[in-house]
Amino acid sequence: TGALTQTLEGHSYCVYSVAFSPDGRLLASASWDKTVRLWDPATGALTQTLEGHSGWVDSVAFSPDGRLLASGSRDKTVRLWDPATGALTQTLEGHSDWVDAVAFSPDGRLLVSGSWDKTVRLWDPATGALTQALEGHSDWVGAVAFSSTPYSSHAAPSISIEHGQWIALNDKR
Repeated sequence: TGALTQTLEGHSYCVYSVAFSPDGRLLASASWDKTVRLWDPATGALTQTLEGHSGWVDSVAFSPDGRLLASGSRDKTVRLWDPATGALTQTLEGHSDWVDAVAFSPDGRLLVSGSWDKTVRLWDPATGALTQALEGHSDWVGAVAFSSTPYSSHAAPSISIEHGQWIALNDKR
């Protein structure tokens, strides 16, 4: 019907990104109050507040199996959380400016981050290791995504969008 069913309140500053868990049982929200909040979308109840970033949180993404939640922040880090417990599992460092976007590959074996440092970084979420730093943008990277289907030589498995244009990038597995 398009009717409003829930209003989720709790952040003290604007919400910049949201993501549903793969099973739909959690909703994550990223805010400029430097927190990530987890909500029960069925009831609207706040289930956890994840604290640890020292800058505004600009992006959130769940892994395909729902066992990890990634958050990208203006503190120049990507943080990985266990959404079941709220525990911080890893802090990924390597960007020299704000992290504006994060996304997991469809198989969950890669995490991509895009930053105001004009780079895209590919990480192994299991180990936290940087697997590749991709350069080529002339402005900040504001969005990243992976293709959900196998790719051919005509389609890149991941894309990144910079301020004003986009560039497709291969993840050389």
